[in-house]
Amino acid sequence: MVSQPEASQHEAGQHEGVGAWAKRYYFTNREALESALRPFGLGSTQWYVLYQLANDGPTMQRDLAQLLHLERATLSGIVTTLVRKNLVDQVEGAGDRRQRMLELTAAGTELWAKLPDPIAEIRAIAFGPTSDADTRTAIRVLREATERLTEHMAAAGRGDDPRTS
Repeated sequence: MVSQPEASQHEAGQHEGVGAWAKRYYFTNREALESALRPFGLGSTQWYVLYQLANDGPTMQRDLAQLLHLERATLSGIVTTLVRKNLVDQVEGAGDRRQRMLELTAAGTELWAKLPDPIAEIRAIAFGPTSDADTRTAIRVLREATERLTEHMAAAGRGDDPRTS
């Protein structure tokens, strides 16, 4: 049986580990992103859709789902909202009417030009005082850990590959 102080130390260790801090950073980062976009009436995933269309031009909706690692149904709801806001046009594909090409509208292009870059702002706040070498190390360590876990899960036949879903 584990004594009370040992149990508390174990529990504290779980809440101070790299996974716990990665999770905290993710949620804090996401809230900062939502907060930066709220004055513009956008959510973070809507911003990522606009980002993709503004930077890469018209994109097939199915390709956008893969690029953004979103389920088709999730992306469909987001696109419907952006179309309703007149920020994105959804055009039938030339060869297959079921396929949809997405592109920014004039209003979407105008809004995009006014939007701050919340990712750059968050990165500057979160990592501004951190050396480039430390930032690269953090990225490498988290990327490698994610890849090992993904490969382990695939080998065990459990879960979807988060890089493709």
